[in-house]
Amino acid sequence: MASADGTQQLKAVDIGQHDVQQRQIELLLQNRLGSICSAIGNLNIKALFCKVDTDQVGDGLLVINSKMRSFMRAPLALHYARGSARHTQQARSFKSTLSTYASVRAQTWAAHARALIVHAGKRYTLNSKETIPSKAKSVKTLSSLVKRSAQLTAGIACALALAAGVPSIANAQVLTTDIVCGKTADARGITAENLPDIDATNAIVMSKDGSVYYARSADEQVKIASITKVMTAILTVENCKMDEKITVSNAAATVGNSTAGLLEGDELTVEQALRGLMIPSGNDAAIALAEHVGKKIDPKTKDAVATFVKAMNERAKKLGCTGTLFENPHGLDFDEWAGDMHSTAHDVALMMQEAMKSDTFREIVASDDSWIEVTGADGSDHSHSMDTHNELLGQDGNIGGKTGTTDDAGYCFTAAYNRDGDETYTVVLNSSTTDQRFADTAALANWYYGHKVTVAIANTQEKTANGNPLIARIGQTDWTDKTIDATLADPAAQATVFALAGEVTEKVTYDDLSGTVHVGDKVGSVMLKQDGTKIAVMDLVADEEGSGPNPIEWLLVKLDRLGRRIDNRPLTAESETIAKAPEV
Repeated sequence: MASADGTQQLKAVDIGQHDVQQRQIELLLQNRLGSICSAIGNLNIKALFCKVDTDQVGDGLLVINSKMRSFMRAPLALHYARGSARHTQQARSFKSTLSTYASVRAQTWAAHARALIVHAGKRYTLNSKETIPSKAKSVKTLSSLVKRSAQLTAGIACALALAAGVPSIANAQVLTTDIVCGKTADARGITAENLPDIDATNAIVMSKDGSVYYARSADEQVKIASITKVMTAILTVENCKMDEKITVSNAAATVGNSTAGLLEGDELTVEQALRGLMIPSGNDAAIALAEHVGKKIDPKTKDAVATFVKAMNERAKKLGCTGTLFENPHGLDFDEWAGDMHSTAHDVALMMQEAMKSDTFREIVASDDSWIEVTGADGSDHSHSMDTHNELLGQDGNIGGKTGTTDDAGYCFTAAYNRDGDETYTVVLNSSTTDQRFADTAALANWYYGHKVTVAIANTQEKTANGNPLIARIGQTDWTDKTIDATLADPAAQATVFALAGEVTEKVTYDDLSGTVHVGDKVGSVMLKQDGTKIAVMDLVADEEGSGPNPIEWLLVKLDRLGRRIDNRPLTAESETIAKAPEV
């Protein structure tokens, strides 16, 4: 039954014995309200109107807040079942009911927000340089943003509530069909306990050298939203000096949605624009950079953004991105930006790998500096505050990343990690909530680093006379019964292996030893492989002196070999490998 304000009362669905605490949902929604207010503030209403009635704006937000609190107080008798198959259908019904209820409430919040914006459009005086069509567009854009933010609020709150209080309904999952180092987990015999628990539909973990350690539908073509901006940054860094000046056009200033707060006529450096692009995910910065770089690529172009987008696709192909199509420099995929743009988790990892080769890019995505400096159209200098979207920055080796969110793309994130010099890149696409994408990312990083194992190359208990690891005894070809003790060039050398990539094998080769051999001379080599991939190679060196026979000894060797031929025995001492492959 519909209530007086057009919302629905949520009916309790009995699917178990445990309650989801209403307070949890309340806190989540309160947090999201703050995000909505920040998004509205970031649009910088002062740029649209000569004067701003701050009390009126504040009153409008309070209305939204009041309605939200009303929702928080609504009866929520939420129950769940742990691991019970018979409750599956009831759980699905519950989830659908909650989703419907939240959607109705979101529409109510959006209506109040739209009313506030419409009021502002009627109340405030236009700037002298502003036309009615452009103002209408600005109001429409702001209204659209508020609507989307409200819808996003409901979706996030529902998903997080379910994830926190309904484990059996949560989307996080372990799939033994996921790929680990080129083979399915099932094929490798890897149990669920040794796989990452994530809910993203597409994911990958790739090392700095391009090795893929984990993949879930990593080649499926999907939306990536604002992760698109990684390629925008790549082209900008490759085509511009950081101190070049750019001017923000009307098209850039009015693109809407996620912004860096840039206004038409603002002048700033390429570096500052890149910060606005990567830290708050500014769509305005994306268009401004695309216009600037597009003109540099083709000074005669009549459509600089189109030129830039073409260059984005060409650059993606050069990187080996086989499943990527860009249609704009920011990644919006709805309304006027709707189209066929897509990419893959693997392609995103390749982009991130390439971007992190730039010191400028690395510094920006690792920065906690929340300000950019611009010069306004009136010549005055001012600063813009920015909020990073990377909630993992600086935690557990995270050195940067880029978020992306649209209705079609879901919640996406690509991140760079470095722990003890081991750099890797993670990608999660289409996670269920903003918090979940970060949880998925952390899970992937911890899974990867948690299965990296350092082993000694010299896996032996025997020692040479000098106390070094005895790797092999190598026969001297001038003698029938003498060998040379061999050790590693670096007796303490270690190799890093991935514990889930299969058995480590060892191959030892011996050089032909004749004449005089000194301590430290190369006498062979040892190679370690895992699952057919070379992981370590090191020289073997002599750890004792050896000399060839004198004339009398040479004669005796000849006589000994004559007898050995008759008896069909080896003519020289056989080489012997003492060390074994490291155990993982």
